[in-house]
Amino acid sequence: MKSDYPLLKQIYDFEAFEKQGKDLVAQLTKHLKNAQHPDSRANNWLNPKEELFFWQNYQFQNLPSFVDDLLNHSIHLHNPKYMGHQVSVPTPLSALMNLVSGLLNNGMAVYEMGQAATAIERVVVELFCQTVGYDENANGVMTSGGTLANLTALLAARQAMPDEDVWQNGSQQKLAVLVSDQAHYSIDRAARVMGLGNDGVVLVPTKKDFSMDVKALKKSYQNTIDAGFKVIAVVGSACSTATGIYDDLVAIGSFCQLHKLWFHVDGAHGGAAVFSAQYKPLLKGLERADSVIIDTHKMMMTPALSTVVVFKDKNKGNQTFHQKAQYLFEDNSIEEQWYNGGLRTFECTKFMMCLKFYVLWKTFGIEAFEENIDCLYGLGITFAEMIKQNKEYELALEPQTNIVCFRYLKKGFDEQQLNDLNKTIRQNLLQNSEFYIVQTVLNGKTFLRVTLMNPFTTREHLEKLLSIIPDFGLY
Repeated sequence: MKSDYPLLKQIYDFEAFEKQGKDLVAQLTKHLKNAQHPDSRANNWLNPKEELFFWQNYQFQNLPSFVDDLLNHSIHLHNPKYMGHQVSVPTPLSALMNLVSGLLNNGMAVYEMGQAATAIERVVVELFCQTVGYDENANGVMTSGGTLANLTALLAARQAMPDEDVWQNGSQQKLAVLVSDQAHYSIDRAARVMGLGNDGVVLVPTKKDFSMDVKALKKSYQNTIDAGFKVIAVVGSACSTATGIYDDLVAIGSFCQLHKLWFHVDGAHGGAAVFSAQYKPLLKGLERADSVIIDTHKMMMTPALSTVVVFKDKNKGNQTFHQKAQYLFEDNSIEEQWYNGGLRTFECTKFMMCLKFYVLWKTFGIEAFEENIDCLYGLGITFAEMIKQNKEYELALEPQTNIVCFRYLKKGFDEQQLNDLNKTIRQNLLQNSEFYIVQTVLNGKTFLRVTLMNPFTTREHLEKLLSIIPDFGLY
């Protein structure tokens, strides 16, 4: 390198990288150990204005001090008292693959820029296809998160319509998707990005257990057709975000088959249960879906973002994106160019996200994912039993997963007072920072909500949470 660029030489110095890397790993290892200490907190809460002020006025000294401050100002998912959102507690090994991916920086739009990652992704996708129950005609891709994966699947559903090519010509019809009123907001967002508008997202009512009401689905479908819309897909939740309840995939699949509709399953959170012999029955009928998404960064212990989207018919999945870029693709024959990711995904450049799952799988075996699912789903059932045995609490519904909704009761309080009380409890818990939980609203009632993502959360942690909640409703 030219001597007149000394700063660049310093920036790319591999000996400095080696020392920084060793020091950083030691620092993060200490963080992991501290997260297990009984007195550690899951969070150190500051309100948005305070947090912004801190970083606007931050005096950067060196990397170790910055990382210490960053850890101090971040939620600690490895703390067993983290019980908040559906984000995995990433294994250290898979987190190291983020470092490898970041350093190699091999984009995967074309094979020659990411040959290893492209082939590894294919291996991972084939595993998911087989586990879902698809045959050799299936295929898929990995993409950055469930929102983008759901959009990719719905774009495939739209492109699979036999009577028009929307990608080339635009839509000549009013299009709609049918989805449970408990579905994740990414479905609604994907449909709106596709131009379906407010009326093109049809919310199907749910039953008392918050699963899609298939009888209501029939009525919603007919009403949508009568209103002049063409339904391109029905989306089943496996499971829903708020309650962790699985839709009846067999019944929805039968309905879609009868009406020749694309059947998509949003399995971002609960689709991973297909790897568990104990909980796989919750996904009965999954193999009937035309497309399925599963986040590995939720129940499969990898860092975000990493989502697998699989298609029962690979040809339909391959036809989702039609466009030519001659400087990248010599031939636009998509079927023959499975190895050119830019032809098959929304993303052009993307991280080598497959490494995080692949290395974990090959190091510990597929049973590692089963064990994690069994542990966390079992913990949800255990917590529900504890709540039912405590008269101070009300369980919203029997959980099927590691998502549990409950609320604290106060004698003499009406529904509005109970709602306000539980909102106060959640906010005070957040500011206290020892535990991190969230809240949701079901049928107009505010419930506290936990998603038990940490396999080191114990019954003792759950007992402590229930014991301190009443105190956080007093001020």
